Amino acid sequence: MTMEFLNLLIRWGHVLFGITWIGMLYYFNFVQGGYFKQASPEGLADAKEKLAPSALWWFRWGAMFTFITGVILLGMVHGYGQLNNYIIVGAAMGTLMAANVWMVIWPAQKIALGIEEGGDKAAAGAKALLASRTNTLFSAPMLFGMFAGPHYPGYGYGTAVGGNGLWIALGIVLLLEINGLKGKQGPITTVRGVITSSLVLTAILIGILNTF
Repeated sequence: MTMEFLNLLIRWGHVLFGITWIGMLYYFNFVQGGYFKQASPEGLADAKEKLAPSALWWFRWGAMFTFITGVILLGMVHGYGQLNNYIIVGAAMGTLMAANVWMVIWPAQKIALGIEEGGDKAAAGAKALLASRTNTLFSAPMLFGMFAGPHYPGYGYGTAVGGNGLWIALGIVLLLEINGLKGKQGPITTVRGVITSSLVLTAILIGILNTF
C-alpha cells in the first residue's frame, strides 16, 4: 500500500466518521430537541428510553473515530510540511468538540436520561445542552477550516504558520469553549440563533486569519 493511498484512505475515513458525528449533532440540536418539547409524555418516555441512547452511541463513537483519524491526518500534514493556520484552528475546534462529547455531553446525558442513577436530571440536561449548542456553534467554522486548509488559494497549503491572527482566533475559540462549560446559551439558545451565530463566527475567524 503506497503512502498516497493510505493518505486517501485516512481522509476518506475522517470524512465518513465526521459526517456521522456532525449529522447526529445536527439531529440532536435541530430535530430531537424540538420533538422532546412537543411529544406526549408516553412518546417522550419511549424516545428517552429507546431512541436517545442509540443515537448517542452513534454520536459519541462518530466523534471518537473522527478525532482519531484527524490526529493521524494532522501528523501526515505536518510531516508533509502542509500545516497552516486554518488547519490548526479547525483541528483545535474539532478537538474541543470531541472532548465536549465524551467529557461533558455523554456523562450529563446519562444522568438526564436516567441511564445512571442519581444526580440532578434537569441540571445535567442543561449542561449537556449548552455543550451541544457550543459544538453546533463551532461546527461551521471548524468545517471551513478543514476545507480551507488544503483548498484555499493563498491561505492554505504552503502558507506560513503563526502570526497574530492565529492567536486571536484561538483565543476567541477558547473563550467560547469556557462559556460552553460554565456560561450561558445567550444567542445560541434557539436553532435559528445557533445557526446564525455559527455562520457569523465563521466569517469573523476568516476575517481575522486573513487580515492579521
